[in-house]
Amino acid sequence: VTVGATAMGANFLALDTLKIILLGLIAFAFSTFGGLLIGNIMCVLSKGKINPLIGSAGVSAVPMAARVSNVEGQKYDPSNFLLMHAMGPNVAGVIGSAVAAGTLLALFGA
Repeated sequence: VTVGATAMGANFLALDTLKIILLGLIAFAFSTFGGLLIGNIMCVLSKGKINPLIGSAGVSAVPMAARVSNVEGQKYDPSNFLLMHAMGPNVAGVIGSAVAAGTLLALFGA
């Protein structure tokens, strides 16, 4: 049985649920912005050898963050193929999220 099959619409669309969704969207936006900022810093420090779009792929939304980086890179230069390069930070974002969640559970969990 899945959670969605047992959830009632009136219970799910409560104000608390909408607040959590809004917080998630804000966190996703800040994470993407931070990734792009760090990507740009790495691009400057490496004298252009690192594509700043790779930074936005560090968000742990697998595989869409990597695909968005790839598509945006191909808009600029159709010969760009960043997908496999973007999957590295993408998976690293997943691992980082798991480590952060485990740490929080260890500190504050039962």
